[in-house]
Amino acid sequence: METAAAQIPLQSFLFVSVIFSIGIYGVLSRRNAVQIIMSVELMLNAVALNFVAFGVYTDPDFFRGIIFAVFVIIVAAAEVGLALGIILRVFRNRATANVDEVDALKW
Repeated sequence: METAAAQIPLQSFLFVSVIFSIGIYGVLSRRNAVQIIMSVELMLNAVALNFVAFGVYTDPDFFRGIIFAVFVIIVAAAEVGLALGIILRVFRNRATANVDEVDALKW
């Protein structure tokens, strides 16, 4: 018996994972630290989507792709918490969230 996700072609999931490229563009082109974090989150979401898609298509009886996707979500949550704490501290000291204006975090 096939699952509902197995009826959708794998190319559809990979096409949606183009958001990884959007995330790379955002990381390379943005100056604001919060926008850079949002771009990194886009990249991590694309990776999680790929893990789930390939996990379902290679072996639908096991949940390996979903387990890896949960780990990616956990890492993303920890990354956001730590990064926002650093950004808030930098903003309090420098009154800016632009990464170009923060030089080597030396105070």
